[in-house]
This record gives sequence, C-alpha cells and structure tokens, in this order.
Amino acid sequence: MSIDRDTFENTSEDELEDLSVPDQVLGFLAAHDDRAFKAQEIASQIGIDEGAVSTALSRLKDRDLVDHKATYWAVTDDNDRLGGYSGYERATALFNEQLGDEDKESWREHAPNEPHPSVESEQ
Repeated sequence: MSIDRDTFENTSEDELEDLSVPDQVLGFLAAHDDRAFKAQEIASQIGIDEGAVSTALSRLKDRDLVDHKATYWAVTDDNDRLGGYSGYERATALFNEQLGDEDKESWREHAPNEPHPSVESEQ
C-alpha cells in the first residue's frame, strides 16, 4: 500500500512496519463504513495481494470485526468491539491522515433526493 510523502517523512519505521494486513484491511473498511466491498476490490485499493486480504478478512470475521454476506465485506457497526481492537485506532488514524477526516455534511449536500434503485428492491 502506498503512503503519502508527509506520512513517510513523519512516521517512525516501527509504526510503518507494525501496520499489519488485517489492520490495513480494517482501516480501509472503517474509512468506508457506509459501503461493502469484495475482497478483490479491497486488495486493489490498498495494494495488497488478494489472497492476503482474504485471509485477513476471515480472521477479522472470526473476531467479529467485519460482516460478510455473499461475496461482500463490511466493517462491523459494533463500535465497542472496534474500539477494543488494538490496531483499529492506528489504522483509522493513518487512513484519516491520508484521506482526510470525513465531512458528513459535504456528503449530505451531494446526496441524491431519491434512494438508489437497489435499496428499493431490497425492501
């Protein structure tokens, strides 16, 4: 996974080495907590082999940190469970540094007025 130059220059070598594949996967899913992804999509986004991502997802599922349905994966909505995971805070901080904190009001300004057709078909 690539990192921005500022993170490269201001993060210790130990901190960069300690971000495991599960931490990176969980951090990515947490940064996109309103979406579910296929393992292949996650692997492509974080630049890690799909097999390693699939293994990490299975381990995260065993810890009840991600939800799995069909071929899709999403971060759990159990904030207490996430908070208890030691790598979650570091991974989330790294993704927030790289991508910026999410501005929910900005999302709402650009949100469509009508639900997506897939939402209606599920109800």
